[in-house]
Amino acid sequence: MVVLLGALSVIGIISAQVFWVQKAYAFEEREFNQKVQSALTVVSEKLTEYNGHNANHANPVQQLGSDYFVVNVQDFINEHVLEYYLSKELDYQHIEIEYEYAIYDCSSDQMVSGAFVEKSAKPVEIDPADMPKAKEYLYYFGVRFPTKNKYLRASLGPWTFTTFLVFIATIFFSYSIFIILRQKRLSEVQRDFINNMTHEFKTPISTIAISSRVLSEDEIKDEPERLKSYANIIADEAQRLNTQVEKVLQVAHSEKDELSLKKEWLDVHEVLETALNKLNLKSYGTDAEIISELSASSRFIEADRTHFINVIWNLLDNAVKYSREHVSIRVRTSDDEKLLRVSVKDTGIGMAPDQLSKIFHKFYRVPTGNVHDVKGFGLGLHYVKNIAAAHKWKLDCTSTLGEGSEFTLLIPHAKPNL
Repeated sequence: MVVLLGALSVIGIISAQVFWVQKAYAFEEREFNQKVQSALTVVSEKLTEYNGHNANHANPVQQLGSDYFVVNVQDFINEHVLEYYLSKELDYQHIEIEYEYAIYDCSSDQMVSGAFVEKSAKPVEIDPADMPKAKEYLYYFGVRFPTKNKYLRASLGPWTFTTFLVFIATIFFSYSIFIILRQKRLSEVQRDFINNMTHEFKTPISTIAISSRVLSEDEIKDEPERLKSYANIIADEAQRLNTQVEKVLQVAHSEKDELSLKKEWLDVHEVLETALNKLNLKSYGTDAEIISELSASSRFIEADRTHFINVIWNLLDNAVKYSREHVSIRVRTSDDEKLLRVSVKDTGIGMAPDQLSKIFHKFYRVPTGNVHDVKGFGLGLHYVKNIAAAHKWKLDCTSTLGEGSEFTLLIPHAKPNL
């Protein structure tokens, strides 16, 4: 609510600032046009008097554009006299701005005798054809102020400064909102992580504690099978705790600024077959079907063995955990002239399109209705992405909600097939 009110306040301030800047610009433009019309009216009267006639009391000035004016003189116009009166009257009105003028010649129906007048340099010849004609007059001249907009913006000095301050304040406020929202998201992620970690650690610790109490009873020494069973329970739960700790340490290690990789030549098929053979699906409490399609011809890569094995284990672990009661996992390899592809595909719950952009974020876990339905900390895919980036591999993911997901490592060939 605070962020919303703040955003509305900033929008209101910006809107008000834009409104008043527009009003100020319109005022400056109106005042400029009035000064120009006053000056050009006097010029028309001076030219009429110079030719020995009485001045026409009707308004001789017509504005044909935002920066273009025509002046009806109704008599011959001397170019040098016109330029003298223009300079004198515009200076009198304090219009310190460049302008160009041209005189209409009714015999040729063209704007002629034009010039560009600068305040800080000599006049520059211009093309008279650039000056539009007025159909209703026979003897007239036109004046254009090509730098009018720039001149008016320069006159809005205080408004420009306040607009700049509003712009800086908007940037600062937007950045503050970004930081607040980011901190809020991190706080939520941290809270979820602590909740998940507490749950993941509390269960095996409780199991170990109960098993230890049973093993401390004197009667159990007479029941070797029961003794062995509880000892195995303690070993399994200790291994489970160790696995969770290893995952956290893996991510911490993968996020170092300079991740040290001990690369060696690996047979991808050998690593995959070893991982699949050691995958204990019973520990997940689910029925499983694993299909292996290792068909790549160039199966050797240069990689860190430990990290690559961890990547495969994390992809397999993710595929099993997010599957339904019956797990169907397909592990495939294929290659072409440029890439070796290693993919792990499941028939699990899948993901919605908006979730695909988040799954590699640290601690993010795909919602399953209950935060503890799927065990883990949300670190596995984040680790996989970091290791892939460290090896300069590409990691792709495709998924359909309710049908499953497929993660693919795209590994550039570094050595011909052995």
